[in-house]
Amino acid sequence: MHRVLLHQQHVLPDWRAFAAIIVMGGPMGAYEDELYPWLGPEKQLIAEAVAAGTPYWGVCLGAQLLAATLNARVAPGPRAELGVLAVELTEGAAADPVFAHAPRSFEALQWHGDTFDLPRGAIQLARSELYEQQAFVIGRAYALQFHLEVTVSLAAEWMEMPAYVQELQELAGPHSPARLLERMAAATPRSVPLARALFSRWLEHVVGMQPLEQPTAATTDG
Repeated sequence: MHRVLLHQQHVLPDWRAFAAIIVMGGPMGAYEDELYPWLGPEKQLIAEAVAAGTPYWGVCLGAQLLAATLNARVAPGPRAELGVLAVELTEGAAADPVFAHAPRSFEALQWHGDTFDLPRGAIQLARSELYEQQAFVIGRAYALQFHLEVTVSLAAEWMEMPAYVQELQELAGPHSPARLLERMAAATPRSVPLARALFSRWLEHVVGMQPLEQPTAATTDG
């Protein structure tokens, strides 16, 4: 696996050298190209790779970037969606090779203020009470607005970052960091295994890897 931290290095590898692409989250908006000059090249890479049929897995910002490259609107939502909240699968998920065996409803960490429209030709996979678009698939590309992969230990590391704590307290009150960690501790025994199951099914049924193989993928983080 080749990891690229775009806030530290702005040079993207040639996507053709990888079996799949994984794009994770970041605090920036998918439309803030002037503030983050590497967003434009990253979106161009995503557009080219997805158009060529390269498997793609985008989480949070990674989902929004995929939507943007598919000419869907990405913009601030009605209010920030923050906390361990319910996600509901759509009817479209029942026939999807990755989501078909997932629970129809589950809890996941949400930490974002932007949303996106469903791109033309995409199949909606999930929604939430506040944000209609939570996951979609188009071809071999998947977008997930929510975080199932975050463990309690990772959330605890986030709570040591002053900028994260400040944002959380401004949006949800002074005791919100402790409440979030409590909710994460209760949710992760179910959410992390679900994350692993979904990702494993994507590797097997979309990327075409055997279950025991180590993934060969390019990963980018905002």
